[in-house]
Amino acid sequence: DVSVGVGSFDAHFGGVGAQIEPNMLVKVMGTSTCDMIVVPAPKEGEHLVAGICGQVDGSILPGLLGMEAGQSAFGDIYAWFRDLLLWPVDHLLNLMADVNPANRQKMVDDIAETIIPELSREAEKLPIDPDGIVAVDWMNGRRTPDADQALKGAIAGLNLGSDAPRIFRALVEATAFGAKKIVDRFVQEGVNIKGVIAIGGIPKKSPFIMQITADVLNIPINVAASEQACALGSAMAAATVAGLYPTMQDAQRAMGSGFEMTYQPDPSRAEQYQALYEKYSRLSEFIEHHMTER
Repeated sequence: DVSVGVGSFDAHFGGVGAQIEPNMLVKVMGTSTCDMIVVPAPKEGEHLVAGICGQVDGSILPGLLGMEAGQSAFGDIYAWFRDLLLWPVDHLLNLMADVNPANRQKMVDDIAETIIPELSREAEKLPIDPDGIVAVDWMNGRRTPDADQALKGAIAGLNLGSDAPRIFRALVEATAFGAKKIVDRFVQEGVNIKGVIAIGGIPKKSPFIMQITADVLNIPINVAASEQACALGSAMAAATVAGLYPTMQDAQRAMGSGFEMTYQPDPSRAEQYQALYEKYSRLSEFIEHHMTER
């Protein structure tokens, strides 16, 4: 006899590999985000959560209702700002005929590698400023809540003292506020979230971004230890199909990598961010209803 397993979405197996369990939100955090949660399947009268990507019984773990949301851009927003700052460097170096082309490209590559880490170091020193810059993270439209790819991003509150670290911090805060909109929608629709698990590139690379996200959500964020949560989840599924474990949950318990660290929200910063989040909400409403061509 040959056991045959069917495929699944990479993100969904990432949730399995990250040891998703009922009411734990798993966030795949990279160029964009995919947010997944599983809850017990209702015996009758399933409630459809408004404005998310979808929900399917058994889509992530058998016997549980899987729900998915996400942001159209997350790390891509930081990459956009990096490239914006890098353009004059690249352009002007290309105009310098006396610079060796190989050296020129190495200089550009080295600068590109250091821009975001340096911005993060400087932005981390800045206080939360409820009267400062506010950005909206719709540079690639809005996936959830309430998909609308016609929407555009925005940066407001600029003045002549608005330097690159301040703008970068506002962009990081905007992506965290976008993540909070998703959490708020789940909660408003009756889906309790008891914790967050993060996988992907950003949780491994940027403590600065992760701490702001934890503070804005006001929820602890566990970072999965595995570097390859999607592959690990696939292996868990294969082990279950092969009969090594009776259920996917048993495979998760036996094969899971656990968590390498937890970002705890700071209550004081969480309270300060609430005021800035309200400004983000007002600005995003203005962009959606008054600055979007239909």
